[in-house]
Amino acid sequence: MLSKNRSVPMPNVVSALRARTQFGRILRQVEGERRSFVVERRGSPKAIILSVADYVRLAAPEPEILRIVGKESKRKGTNRLSIRQIDSIVREARKEKRGKNAAAPTRS
Repeated sequence: MLSKNRSVPMPNVVSALRARTQFGRILRQVEGERRSFVVERRGSPKAIILSVADYVRLAAPEPEILRIVGKESKRKGTNRLSIRQIDSIVREARKEKRGKNAAAPTRS
């Protein structure tokens, strides 16, 4: 099910003949305009042409937690960190944790 904040244009209905003869044009519309098409044969729907992005969103929707994490990352500006910056932050956090664990008294 699509979320309410993402609008996907209604699909256009095309005949199988038009889909075959104008396939390149239809693909450009799917890709460039984010349109989708229902392909009919003799008035009966037989297939749907939609973008890969729309297919992935429908077939494997983003888990809610990933959406929340992504939103929070954008809010904090951490979505623009490079791999090197992330690695550096992780190294520092691990170093800090090791320091705290070494300073903690051991129970016997």
